[in-house]
Amino acid sequence: MSQNTLFDKVWDLHKVSSLPGGSDQIFIGLHLIHEVTSPQAFGALKDKNLKVKFPERTVATVDHIVPTDNQSRPFKDNLAEQMIETLEKNCLEHKIRFFNIGSGNQGIVHVVAPELGLTQPGMTIACGDSHTSTHGAFGSIAFGIGTSQVRDVLATQTIAMNKLKVRQIWCDNKLSKGVYAKDLVLHIINKLGVKAGAGFAYEFAGPAIDELSMEERMTICNMSIEGGARCGYINPDEKTFSYIKNKLCAPKNKYWDKAITWWDSIKSDENSIYDDVIKLDASKVEPTVTWGITPGQSIGINQKIPLLDDLSPNDQFIAEEAFEYMGFNPGQSIKDTPVDVCFIGSCTNGRISDLRVAAEVLKDKKVYKEVKAFVVPGSEKVAIQAKQEGLDMIFKDSGFQWREPGCSMCLAMNSDKLIGNEISASSSNRNFKGRQGSPNGRTLLMSPAMVAAAAINGKVSDVREFMKK
Repeated sequence: MSQNTLFDKVWDLHKVSSLPGGSDQIFIGLHLIHEVTSPQAFGALKDKNLKVKFPERTVATVDHIVPTDNQSRPFKDNLAEQMIETLEKNCLEHKIRFFNIGSGNQGIVHVVAPELGLTQPGMTIACGDSHTSTHGAFGSIAFGIGTSQVRDVLATQTIAMNKLKVRQIWCDNKLSKGVYAKDLVLHIINKLGVKAGAGFAYEFAGPAIDELSMEERMTICNMSIEGGARCGYINPDEKTFSYIKNKLCAPKNKYWDKAITWWDSIKSDENSIYDDVIKLDASKVEPTVTWGITPGQSIGINQKIPLLDDLSPNDQFIAEEAFEYMGFNPGQSIKDTPVDVCFIGSCTNGRISDLRVAAEVLKDKKVYKEVKAFVVPGSEKVAIQAKQEGLDMIFKDSGFQWREPGCSMCLAMNSDKLIGNEISASSSNRNFKGRQGSPNGRTLLMSPAMVAAAAINGKVSDVREFMKK
């Protein structure tokens, strides 16, 4: 088993007890909740006449079901209105901090917590959402949990888990111009597989990871779950500390210096032992696009969709299913595939840096006439900053619709949905069948810059060609 890694240190510090059967009871330092996975959990507490154990360690926002075109209350969708009303009521009753629409701090839960300084190194974080792994970018151990575990954390501030093995993914060199964190993580998932991370925590490390900004690191850790890992993390460094400093919930004054000392101490030791180590060359990664129905089915922009004989027997069955669903042929190029919808947003790529790189591509250009394109900021703070920088006008002038913060078409729990068998160029995290709202809709995952390039040309394009111009 692994020894002296950040994961080991944080796990041991938060271990309350060993349980029969081999699992551990782990204390959760920060519990994030939203409107979709919390109602039943609060209902279970009420049935047992229980209170929230540590309401000061629970933070709520609304993101999954909120409309992005018109957020006036009551929502047009009655179910969405009922869900937000239920969250409002539960937060009021249990005295939980709630960042509601119009607060200036509302947004996708995995965007909001870091930008407020709630997410900090050495923490255990849980949320009823699989992409909670995002917070590992700060050197925290963050788990997505189910509704029954949301109930357990509300009632006890703990969860029962088996300790994970630790795999280090070492990324040498650095990414080339026009290649982003999204491309790197899609490349990693492709190389390792969507099930390879089962039973593992992923530690992302190496020169290429050190080079990334904090928001890019969040993209990497966000999609750990797509590789089968329960969580992913990056050791904290000066970039981490600089990002957190002066945030609303960051330690202040003398507590800041103490925090730095503590955060520095929980990094993986130089002599750490890992259960597995994978090494790859980040300089060889090119803009990457998914062609299938799992995030692992991806290729570089200049590569061709694989032939069945080039795949392992285990991968051939799902590839055949993907060919039938997506309408692609083995050996076909992904480049120049026509797209109908272009979506920039989600907890993976809805931050200010994502909007900046997309706007840079779009400036003084127009969206292809037959493409529907829209951008959804990850939070109210992101939206405000984007407007201050004039990014919203670049998007609008190009033909993108500018929307209000929310999860939007990432999982289409509101009115933002594909229609029929439309093809979407999407900066989100999953390309499963029906993921974006239509049972026949087809999703191509890519970086925000690549989505912008596809929007301009009306087809999958290499964003590096725009950079040359």
